Amino acid sequence: MTDIPRWDLSNVYPGLESPEFESAQQQLTQLIGEAEQFLGAELARAGTANSPAELGALLGAALDRFNALSELGGTLGSYIQSFVTTDSRNVTAMKKRSVFQQLMVRVQMLETQFQTWVGALAPVLDSAIAANPVAQAHAFNLKEIAEQSTYLMSAAEENLAAELGLSGASAWNKLQGTLTSQLTVEFELDGSLQKLPMPALINLRSHPDAEVRRRAYTAENQAWDTVRETLAACMNGVKGAVNTLNQRRHRTDALHSAIDMARIDRPTLEAMLGAMHDSFPMFQRYFKAKARLLGKQKLEWWDLFAPLGGSNKTYTWQEAQDFIIHNFSSFSPELADFARHAFDHNWIDAEQRDGKRGGAFCMDLPSVQESRVLCNFDGSLDQVSTIAHELGHAFHNHCAYQAQKTRLQQDTPMTLAETASIMCETIVMQAMLQQISDPQQELAVLETMLNGDSQVIVDIYSRYLFEKEVFERRVNADLSPDELCEIMERAQKATYGDLESYQPYMWTWKPHYYYAGLSFYNFPYAFGLLFATGLYAIYQQRGADFIPAYKSLLANTGQASAADLAARFGIDIRSRKFWEDSLKVIEKKIERYEQL
Repeated sequence: MTDIPRWDLSNVYPGLESPEFESAQQQLTQLIGEAEQFLGAELARAGTANSPAELGALLGAALDRFNALSELGGTLGSYIQSFVTTDSRNVTAMKKRSVFQQLMVRVQMLETQFQTWVGALAPVLDSAIAANPVAQAHAFNLKEIAEQSTYLMSAAEENLAAELGLSGASAWNKLQGTLTSQLTVEFELDGSLQKLPMPALINLRSHPDAEVRRRAYTAENQAWDTVRETLAACMNGVKGAVNTLNQRRHRTDALHSAIDMARIDRPTLEAMLGAMHDSFPMFQRYFKAKARLLGKQKLEWWDLFAPLGGSNKTYTWQEAQDFIIHNFSSFSPELADFARHAFDHNWIDAEQRDGKRGGAFCMDLPSVQESRVLCNFDGSLDQVSTIAHELGHAFHNHCAYQAQKTRLQQDTPMTLAETASIMCETIVMQAMLQQISDPQQELAVLETMLNGDSQVIVDIYSRYLFEKEVFERRVNADLSPDELCEIMERAQKATYGDLESYQPYMWTWKPHYYYAGLSFYNFPYAFGLLFATGLYAIYQQRGADFIPAYKSLLANTGQASAADLAARFGIDIRSRKFWEDSLKVIEKKIERYEQL
């Protein structure tokens, strides 16, 4: 692979040690100090006895300050992360991140102070909101803040937790990211011995040669064997901290805060998970059909991503761009133009290299109203689909910027954050499916689509089961690497069914398990897939008339619950039927796959 780009953020700041970056950091420090003084002086004297006009003015002023802090802090944080995630050996970036995180602890304390104050205003909050236009524009956010304030510890405890987080859960998260990004393996590929970073080794799961896939799987697990104790300590450190804080905050369980952050309720989650669980036999038909096509009775784990049909094609970077832009244009010329702009301006860091984190993500840069995408491009159709997915996140940000939403108004729950990304995957693959007539090419596209669908339904459910059991057992004691592997393999058997082998070390490199502030970052992917599938069906009925309503949905994902936003399209997410109907769309693809 040649000419694979690295991202360019020079329009944000010239460098980590530039005067512009230092000035921005000083400005953030100043904003934090001013906010601390404001909250300490003004809000401390204001209570329910004040007039609605007085309280509304204070709410509006506080919101303006938090929006400014979030815009500048979000830009600085993303800029620093652009160096940390692509080169974990960058000592300067690591130091800058440490300084930045110290500042953000102060912001976290401010948010807790504000949340406590808003919660105390609950009896008069509606009248205060009505008295101020800025507060009115953030009414949903303020009411959510008041509701969530009931799960706060005392101010002193929350402040202590924020400070200790840097040397506790956050430190464990850093260690996991650094360790997995710097781990390399010597591997024979294409007749030569190569030193591969773990993301590149993991990507060999889609290599056309079965023996290469098998050797890569073996080499991967041997590598994880060497660091399993350290990564188990990271997992125990993060999950232990989360359990302690949940207990102190009187959360029902570890899932409680995740459901609230997703802006759904338990009946919605149960309806979706129930439909997913009942779909496993359908996906197991797909696994059996794939095994037959590979000449096997059962799939090995390293065969799950094996290419089939005409999917041996390797895309150049230029071909990947053209493929995505062309197929985006079938949905919306605006989406295609947006993707072209992202490619032309080097918004994507796609190169696989040592020190770079695995996987893919999109981050926004609010000060310049742009996004950046990280991926590990290997030329496969699956990676092309991944780029489309991440560009969907970027387009989501773009719609909010176009609508001039503030940072607080853009605070999107995990469930809806995955809608635009999976919609873009669907757009690309559905467009390609409609353009081909050769059965082998059709098989290749269906394979890519079903592989992705099975990951989001079957594998995501296994991750949910894994994380749920880890949280429950971590209450009593640390979990050993063997126990973590046993939990993971048991979860995979419960979802994938009867495979020849599994991947017990899946817990080592998935960063989502190591986020103390974001537990259960798994079921939102399933929500996004099935919700986007339902939306795509509506698009097929409405055509171009669907686009303005869809863009409005994306622009407003931070200002309503998932159920209310879905209702705009006549969707009832608390109904199991909606989730089952979306899964039936996937079943039709499996039926066609079996025919081919």
